[in-house]
Amino acid sequence: MSTLAARQLVIDIPEREDGTPLDFTIQPGEIWAILGPNGAGKTTLLHTLAGLKAPRKGEVALNDQSLNQLRRKQIAREIAVVFQERQDGFPATVLETVLIGRHPYMAPWDVETAEDLELARAALERTQLSALEDRLVSTLSGGERQRLALATALCQQPAIWLADEPGNHLDLRHQVEAMKLFANEADVGRAVLLCLHDLNLAARWCTHILLLYPDGRACWGAADKMLERSALEKLYRQQLTETQVDGRRYFVPATDRIDD
Repeated sequence: MSTLAARQLVIDIPEREDGTPLDFTIQPGEIWAILGPNGAGKTTLLHTLAGLKAPRKGEVALNDQSLNQLRRKQIAREIAVVFQERQDGFPATVLETVLIGRHPYMAPWDVETAEDLELARAALERTQLSALEDRLVSTLSGGERQRLALATALCQQPAIWLADEPGNHLDLRHQVEAMKLFANEADVGRAVLLCLHDLNLAARWCTHILLLYPDGRACWGAADKMLERSALEKLYRQQLTETQVDGRRYFVPATDRIDD
């Protein structure tokens, strides 16, 4: 099983002070959420943890080895990234697209094997896309494309998931199905980190929370300790009402914001 660690990490956001150095490890079986308002740097942090953006200071380590020492193919065999938005590079079917998840395991000019096709179709089944495998991606809805991104990452068989707003474009049912997917991945020993705007998805599904402020300050820890109404109100500058349903905490925005 694999771990991903931030070691005195400072993300690089132009014209912003260094902020709090991040020093944490995402362990197998854990589901982390990065919470924070727009502009706090959630996506930048996720891209830095994936090795797609250089940090200002510190490092990211995969299994105690700096990402800087690893080839992209090595990283891609361990880490899958689900982006918030994506562009169609060229015309492709749903099945052809999900098979991209097998590329880290293939040599140049290799063709997909029967096992690759089996993994791809299993991923489409888990994301309720099997009936669309021959459709062009350009004909899909936003929610179907998001589920396809999840299927492609599933086909990659990562040890670590990094997903930026994975509920983007998904209806309520498919948001829940996506979170169940991440929970199932964690149950079999994979590590998951999600950028989320929905506090209640974090409260329902996540084991750990990282609160990221626009000025670079940050704090993190177990979800039951981090999801405190007063701390979340300061984070979002928004009054919240806390309630419980079936013993679980949920947060509802009040009508009043919190001014500086």
